[in-house]
Amino acid sequence: MPLNHRVRILIACPDRPGIIAAVSQTLLALGGNIVTADQHSEDPDQGMFFMRVEVDFPEGTEEEHTALPFQALASRFGMYLRVSRSDTRKRIAVFVSREDHCLKELAWQCETGEIGASIALVVSNHPHAANWAKTSGIPFYHIPVIPSHKTDAEAEAKALLHDIDLVVLARYMQILSPGFVADWAGRMINIHHSFLPAFIGPNPYRQAFDRGVKLIGATAHYVTADLDQGPIIEQDVQRVDHRHRVHDLRRLGRHVERMVLARAVRWHVEDRVLIHQNRTVVFP
Repeated sequence: MPLNHRVRILIACPDRPGIIAAVSQTLLALGGNIVTADQHSEDPDQGMFFMRVEVDFPEGTEEEHTALPFQALASRFGMYLRVSRSDTRKRIAVFVSREDHCLKELAWQCETGEIGASIALVVSNHPHAANWAKTSGIPFYHIPVIPSHKTDAEAEAKALLHDIDLVVLARYMQILSPGFVADWAGRMINIHHSFLPAFIGPNPYRQAFDRGVKLIGATAHYVTADLDQGPIIEQDVQRVDHRHRVHDLRRLGRHVERMVLARAVRWHVEDRVLIHQNRTVVFP
């Protein structure tokens, strides 16, 4: 029988002997063929085990057939266990303000298949990207954010996200409420235009220029209630020198931002990221 029903399995649990063997035996009993398997064990003080497996199951395998064995496996080892089909394209909502370079990079990579997802809608507190979105065939929602009515704006945006898998803040220059963030814990990614934890705030390139830095960078992280303090998924840097002015740093920084955010989104939708406390394990 053809094996063309591929799933991805993410596992996190306290480390102990026998985990890999138990996972393999469970998958074998279900008729699965392991295609890739990666694991990571923390140091003894932490005592956590992480694993990512891609498995091909026989054609026609129903989720109900695998649910009980997976539940038994998770119960036995105290596992966080997540199973997802690799052929299901995740739906992304992108929040953006005036700068749209990250949005356009994500759209291009989704269109070309480099990111296995689709941009379902764009939300913006400015109308700048409306024409581009219309041309691209992406629903665009202009939701102005007035300080005295931020709750109303959030409620309007929240109503649009009923079938969304991931929210991406692609240079969305608004602080979201703790309640909104909590609803999307582990499913909301932000790009910060500096190499966190350095130069936190709205104008890091000016801060970097004033300090005469030799490296600028960008950080993609999951959003938490603590501003710019969430688990980091990806970072990168660009070397600069004394000849670069503030506008040069911004230009170079935009390139780094685009690439860092795109990689983080791709890894998330490919189920390569596990969050533990305020850190991430990112499988290659």
